[in-house]
Amino acid sequence: MNVAVDEFGNPFIILKEQEQKKRLKGLEAHKANILAARTVADTLRTSLGPKGMDKIIVSPDGDVVITNDGATILERMQVEHQTAKLLVELSKSQDAEVGDGTTGVVILAGAMLDQASRLLDKGLHPLRVADGFEHACQVATQRLEDIAIKRDIHANDNEALVRAAVTALGSKVVSSRQKQLAEVAVKAVLSVADLERRDVNFDLIKVEGKAGGKLEDTCLINGIVVDKDISHSQMPKVTRDAKLCILTCPFEPPKPKTKHKLDIKTAEDYKKLQAAEQQYFVDMVDSVQKCGANFVICQWGFDDEANHLLMQRGLPAVRWVGGVELELIAIATGGRIVPRFSELSPDKLGRAGCIREVSFGTEKDVMLVIEDCANSKAVTILVRGGNVMVVKEAERCIHDALCCVRNLIRDDRIVAGGGAAEVAGAAAVEEAADQVRSVEHYAVRAFADALLALPEALAENSGLSPISTVAAVKARQLKSNNPNLGINCMGVVKCEDDLAVDMVDESIYEALVSKKHQLQLATQVVKMILKIDDVIAPSELHQQ
Repeated sequence: MNVAVDEFGNPFIILKEQEQKKRLKGLEAHKANILAARTVADTLRTSLGPKGMDKIIVSPDGDVVITNDGATILERMQVEHQTAKLLVELSKSQDAEVGDGTTGVVILAGAMLDQASRLLDKGLHPLRVADGFEHACQVATQRLEDIAIKRDIHANDNEALVRAAVTALGSKVVSSRQKQLAEVAVKAVLSVADLERRDVNFDLIKVEGKAGGKLEDTCLINGIVVDKDISHSQMPKVTRDAKLCILTCPFEPPKPKTKHKLDIKTAEDYKKLQAAEQQYFVDMVDSVQKCGANFVICQWGFDDEANHLLMQRGLPAVRWVGGVELELIAIATGGRIVPRFSELSPDKLGRAGCIREVSFGTEKDVMLVIEDCANSKAVTILVRGGNVMVVKEAERCIHDALCCVRNLIRDDRIVAGGGAAEVAGAAAVEEAADQVRSVEHYAVRAFADALLALPEALAENSGLSPISTVAAVKARQLKSNNPNLGINCMGVVKCEDDLAVDMVDESIYEALVSKKHQLQLATQVVKMILKIDDVIAPSELHQQ
């Protein structure tokens, strides 16, 4: 311990904590890592399912976010522990690759680590536990392949896609309008999907939120919506057969990059300077007109004089358009982004059928709509809501629905929801565990117990008894040999027979690719955590 003095002469104590810290190794390190990861997983457990609870997250700046999306919760949590950060990355990976199931994958990983902790207490080596989990994951994945149902996703007006999107939205804040938002998501994905290649270009789907109005005012626009208005109030509000000039250079006179000084001593010098500046603006507007453009979109601002000149020439313009939106407009309209006025030419113009300014609500909020784009089928989902928090959460929910529909287009096989797939996988893993003659038998059986953690959380969040409900569903599945029986979360439960319902008949199902990826990703991360037996700080690395 040392005593030092700050700049104002006040003494303070310096504690040498680094020497007092105890470095964890071996089994103690495993338990500490597992405990940290389980703490993160337990935070999300109550957010699973259609009856799951929401979390309110307050940032250091005081911004409030209300959501039950696993990826968003973990992204905004300030996680310090290194192993716990692995679960944050796990949720991000699930969100990036699949888009749905971000909460379930973390809960599954936490349940597997809980089972692994019990096995380590019994004396099993972490590598044997990891190998057992890997074998069990292969068995569960194969079981999902066997029970998957192939669906014609385009039959009955894309009913399968709509129902899958409804299932994804069932656990969200927007569940009151889930059918409408599901139909919007399906139309958006099908508008940009390449069905021959079974691929969806998400870059052509823009989700734009605007506070005000009601959630049911959310709609799909066949074009691009930009949250900007026409730069001058007297410019035309509608432009037909638009030829867009997309600029990344400002409508301003050039500025020298070196330090400069200009002395103006007479009125004639001032008039010459003003005439030179006006000529710059005239040349800029002339170059736009000569290339044949009738609409200007600029990344930067306009000088008032340039804006007035554009209005006089009958050239509608939009300024301060973001770089991402600029790129999307260029892709959709087939235009080229031009960095200098001297490079403007007719072949670099984008084309659209109509560009119009639309106003919303009583506050006259204005947005720009670019429709009938020439080069692609770009679409925009315009999300409305009572306030900013509702709009942001609706955007996150629609993202999950879009990803769910995209997954079914890539692979049109489905598995039953409501925990049915996990219960069927757990039964298959338990049966396979009896065939394992080594000590890994315990790890395989523990994996089956971990799989049941998801339906147990689903039942618990629905107000049901988790153990008896999962046991009843499992018994009904084995008795009737029907792997589609899941937990009845939404219906009325009067007796034990009402606990299990056929999820496919109830049109509650998920894409097979989502469940498979969830299992495999969670297993990989758990194996990684089990193989960590020491954490070395940067200062210790330097000393070594």
